[in-house]
Amino acid sequence: MIFIYITCKNKKEAERIGLRLVKKRLAGCCNIFPIESMYWWKGEIVKSREVVLIAKTLKKKFERIKKEVERLHSYTVPCILEIPVGRGNKNYLKWLEKEVG
Repeated sequence: MIFIYITCKNKKEAERIGLRLVKKRLAGCCNIFPIESMYWWKGEIVKSREVVLIAKTLKKKFERIKKEVERLHSYTVPCILEIPVGRGNKNYLKWLEKEVG
């Protein structure tokens, strides 16, 4: 199991991407959180409100999710990061495998 950490410009974009990932069975579940970000962009430090989308999925789905997010995302350079998950609830892991396997 992995988490895929994706930053989005707003909740609407995160919901649109998350719903697409779940409908296509690329992710078993997606969570959305509001955040405040600071980053370099075009030579300046930018402070903005964004939304994090965390997709729960299997490692073998990462490349397909990355391509799907890049296609749907409004950012020129979207943050799409794989976060490995060590251990977890066995029943949850079985459910995830069943849903996206």
